[in-house]
Amino acid sequence: MFRSRAKEEKASVADKAPVNFSKQPRDPQAPKGRPTPKRSEAQSQRRSVANTPTTRKEAAKRAREERRQVLTRQREALANGDERYLPVRDKGPVRRFARDFIDSRFNVAEFFLPLAVIILVLSITPSVAVKNISLLLWLIVIVLIVLDSIVTGFRLKKQLKERYPDENKRGAVAYAIMRSLQMRRLRLPKPQVKRGERP
Repeated sequence: MFRSRAKEEKASVADKAPVNFSKQPRDPQAPKGRPTPKRSEAQSQRRSVANTPTTRKEAAKRAREERRQVLTRQREALANGDERYLPVRDKGPVRRFARDFIDSRFNVAEFFLPLAVIILVLSITPSVAVKNISLLLWLIVIVLIVLDSIVTGFRLKKQLKERYPDENKRGAVAYAIMRSLQMRRLRLPKPQVKRGERP
């Protein structure tokens, strides 16, 4: 009865106005403007969140464990020649061919250690003549190793150019020569070809 006319008009306008649904609280389960993720995606996301380490100590422990697994796989690959898990320096067809090229032939450098032991024994004998012979043997062995390495390097470089013209061959010759300095049974990755077999 004593209401003002302006208040009555406001009330009638409010009754007639449509309900604005955008102001209502959103259902938390409903997607936020994007399609609902597939079950597999949601599960993988949950797993990744669950597997994320919570502390630095746990993260360091997990990193150590992963490093240990990688090293174990690399060790096995070096023994059996599995290309997938070899260290980066041993991977690729160029490096594999360089290894096979060295392993398929006799190299003077691979006999360096046994010859060095013999020469060392000769050099500590009291006889001056034997000492002179040991010095001469040192010189001969070193010259033979250098000459054999140079010839091997040239041959390998030529073969690599013919077989792998488009591959990156950088460091392959030095890699092969370093391998030739090791005794055959101590080489890693283990030799995959026999002596005299064509690589």
